[in-house]
Amino acid sequence: MYFVALASAFGFNAAEAADLNWNGDVRFRYESQQVKKTSDVKDYSRDRYRTRVRFGVDAWINDELSATVKLASGDIGNAINDTVSRNETYDGLFRPKSIYLNEAFLDYHPMSYGLDGKVNLVFGKRDVAKSLVWVNDLVYDGDISLEGVTVQYGKDSAGKEKDGLMFVAGYYFLDEQFNATNGAFENDPFLTIAQAAYRGEIYDMGYTIGIGDNNFRNLGHFSSSVQSLSAYPYSINVADRNVVELFGTLGGQVTETLPWKLYGQYAFNTSSKTDDARIDNSKRKAWLAGINVGDAKQPGQWALDFNFNHIERDSVFPIFTDSDRKVSNWNTNTEGWEVGATYHLVQNMTVGAKYYNYRQLDHSGFTGADSTNPRLHTLQADLVVKF
Repeated sequence: MYFVALASAFGFNAAEAADLNWNGDVRFRYESQQVKKTSDVKDYSRDRYRTRVRFGVDAWINDELSATVKLASGDIGNAINDTVSRNETYDGLFRPKSIYLNEAFLDYHPMSYGLDGKVNLVFGKRDVAKSLVWVNDLVYDGDISLEGVTVQYGKDSAGKEKDGLMFVAGYYFLDEQFNATNGAFENDPFLTIAQAAYRGEIYDMGYTIGIGDNNFRNLGHFSSSVQSLSAYPYSINVADRNVVELFGTLGGQVTETLPWKLYGQYAFNTSSKTDDARIDNSKRKAWLAGINVGDAKQPGQWALDFNFNHIERDSVFPIFTDSDRKVSNWNTNTEGWEVGATYHLVQNMTVGAKYYNYRQLDHSGFTGADSTNPRLHTLQADLVVKF
């Protein structure tokens, strides 16, 4: 009775009805992949059909509070790569495919204390592009959903950037470490992110420019459940890194219905050989530059995209960058380009294709497939329906 009376006194005697927005998408994909080698080592090729499903609900509870729960497909048999993929391959004699929790967070944007909803406090697991000021997949693949706490200024509660200054800070949990020697949970691997950016307009062109700091710590203390990270060359699970990112976009209109955008990212691992003997000081940078024309938002519209990128071995965190450009055993140590096209065929349905051409940057000093200077060729054809 005391707590009921207290809640009533503060105006919490009745819960408000939430405004629910159900949404999702289904993708059907054909993928053909070849890795060509320059020695007598056998070439690798694979053709497969895949699907991706994402669906969930956004609940707008009141002016200060919203929450989201979303599910997605995923192949748990390849748990590490599940971080950057929600695809399911058609195999297993028609067995049912798996669905997992992809996003689950609450967003508190207080109106009091002079904040007027300008600050978002996000708690839980959320899509990386809505959590951060995200340009492209050099540092973080677009399928990642960060887990932890995010503070945003200059982004609305739906994750869209506003004009003017933007600030983002986050603390994210990578793993929980159990020390069998003393029976304690300690030295948990974690990630902190801090970003500052500005969005504005010049000569009828919109632009965004910013800087971010991505600090990976305690990577040498992953639990046994993710020890397969050690299968990556140079045991990247024990090399902490601090990745500084510069990013920007510039865009305008070719016609009223045809937008264009230039975009770029540069990342540098400030951790050096002094911090970890396995780090090569000459292989710590990565960059990506591209152009996009069109947006394919309405039936009959199209979009084209092209980018070139260079990702050195000890630059970005290998597990979080896009795995579609992986050559041999690497998500980093690659250089190449990709081009894609999308056409909006009928309302809510698009068709598209994308081609990847990548090579391994450094193959000296390695044995087996990694020493053959392999080149990756991948073609993806997609049919996507959004609802």
